Amino acid sequence: MPKRSIPNVDWANQLESVIRQFVKEKLELIMREEIKNFLEIEQADTSNMRNGYYQRNLDTQYGRIEGLLVPRDRNGEFQTQLFAPYQRHTGWLEEAIIKMYQSGMSTREIGKWIERILGKAYSPATISRITDVVKEDIEKWRSRPLSKRYSVLYLDGLYVKLRRDTVEKEVIYVVLGVNEEGYREILDFFVGGQESAYGWREILQNLYQRGVKEVLLGVFDGLPGLEEAFRAVYPKADVQRCVVHKVRSTLNRVRKKDQFEMAEDLKLIYRSPSKEIALEMFRQFESKWSSKYPREVQSWANELDVLLTFMDYPNSIRSVIYTTNAIERTIKEIRKRLKPMNSLSSLEAAEKIVYLTIQDFNEKWAERKLRGFAEAQEALQRMFEERYN
Repeated sequence: MPKRSIPNVDWANQLESVIRQFVKEKLELIMREEIKNFLEIEQADTSNMRNGYYQRNLDTQYGRIEGLLVPRDRNGEFQTQLFAPYQRHTGWLEEAIIKMYQSGMSTREIGKWIERILGKAYSPATISRITDVVKEDIEKWRSRPLSKRYSVLYLDGLYVKLRRDTVEKEVIYVVLGVNEEGYREILDFFVGGQESAYGWREILQNLYQRGVKEVLLGVFDGLPGLEEAFRAVYPKADVQRCVVHKVRSTLNRVRKKDQFEMAEDLKLIYRSPSKEIALEMFRQFESKWSSKYPREVQSWANELDVLLTFMDYPNSIRSVIYTTNAIERTIKEIRKRLKPMNSLSSLEAAEKIVYLTIQDFNEKWAERKLRGFAEAQEALQRMFEERYN
């Protein structure tokens, strides 16, 4: 007698689906009773009555319940006691899962951890569904209006391994803004493709459309075409090429025995107390090194204007605007949290991790001004008025 093949059925997911439907029905039943009691109490004093339903999603330990029907009243006064108005998930475990995901643990690792601690298996798919609550936050965050004025925009990116059909390295663009009061905030990020000036221009145009109309300074590295892309969106803004990137690039092209001496000579330029002295230091640098390293010296000559822009700004902030270090610490932390995952399973997975990391920084920075900006605030305010009035 031939053996019958056993169909390959994902019983765990099917069971979770049945449980979610059961929980959904019970929650809706409870809420119908809640609003009935609420209106009976109110009826003696008002003409308030039911006004249909609205739909919302709620993440639970059994996965996302979609299209949950929440009753509402005409006056908008009813609030269910089952969850808060803006609560999107329930329970300490879901919070813990999101925190673990934020720290860089993969969905498979989180599932194993829960099974070891609680003796209950959570599939990677279930973990992923629980963390999907973050997607709604990302959409709202990306559409939020932004301030009109930012003293500085820092632009930088990092490459990560991302799976689409195959695994390839793709860039994560990140923009950090310092507002006119001196507070930092990651304004936006974008995942995908290879870093390009065109990609940066699209991101900057999006920021402009969301309200960022006036910028004093853009700080970034020497990606070809990036300066032109930045000026196309913010023609009245200055450009500061990252000095640290430039020094590093230059020293990589000179002989090892000359690197220390040249590095010290370059410091005399960008650590000068004024632009006039910096220009004199460059002339001495040029005279000393041009015969041995003509291309490297000429490269500095060609870019000197955008390498010394920071010297036109208040002295108290020069140390934080001549380089992209302010954003590179954030980039480093994003890379650290992504590293345990080796490669990201999807674009959505990358966006969730980056967003959660960014929110950590934004919360930390909300109460603390970037060094030197408090002292420079009046001078920067005058620069805004002179440039944009």
